[in-house]
Amino acid sequence: MRYTLDDLQTLMARLRDPEDGCPWDLKQDFASIVPHTLEEAYEVADTIERQDWQHLQGELGDLLFQVIFYARLAEEQQGYNFDDIVDTLVKKLIRRHPHVFPEGTLTSRRSSTALDEQQIKETWEVIKAEERGEKPFQEPRVLDDIPMALPALNRAEKLQKRAARVGFDWGDVLPVLDKIEEEIAELREAIAAGDQLEMEHELGDLLFAQVNLARHMGVNPETALRYTNQKFTNRFNYIEDQVERSSGDWQAFTLDELDHWWNEAKRKGL
Repeated sequence: MRYTLDDLQTLMARLRDPEDGCPWDLKQDFASIVPHTLEEAYEVADTIERQDWQHLQGELGDLLFQVIFYARLAEEQQGYNFDDIVDTLVKKLIRRHPHVFPEGTLTSRRSSTALDEQQIKETWEVIKAEERGEKPFQEPRVLDDIPMALPALNRAEKLQKRAARVGFDWGDVLPVLDKIEEEIAELREAIAAGDQLEMEHELGDLLFAQVNLARHMGVNPETALRYTNQKFTNRFNYIEDQVERSSGDWQAFTLDELDHWWNEAKRKGL
């Protein structure tokens, strides 16, 4: 027997049944499951980065369950359900892909006029801006609808891209490098002054400038940092292996000795 999406929704309803549901699921709300949603999304990303295709199916299922959970909460509290969410999503994607659905319906055929990737992206952003303007009781602003809950690196990149669309951006990468050097100098001053709050602020400015550099270079900063995190893990694990093969006591080795193993791991391509 193969279960379906309808079965998953039935399962969710049972978990939230006030009489015989799961006590843990019953006490959850929108806010309480957000950390679990973020964790599941990162686990999907991690599985893909490790090319662990065998386990990706399960991780995608875990992420889907988060959507089903939110949909059930919405049905109980807000009056819309999973089908309404799907309907809204399909309509939005049809509207944002006029080059594929020129008549605005799922059955309409793609236009014979070919658009390049840049034209498609520009059309997408124009439509998104129109959607933001359609929201009631809200004056559309350039940086609206960039979620506060995004990881800081991702949100910084989105803020910069949105500002760049209206011309608030440098034309090439060199001024960005100059800005990074300026921020490093200001951070040095804050460190010399011993001002903890100012150090935090200046470090934030430096990180923001580095995200800007990544954007100008066409590099995703989150992906770049995740790669470096894994590289650090691999090399540190190599050091740990050498320590274990020796005395097993980290304190028996100087930093120079540990750094020697780090460079050895680097030469091995770890």
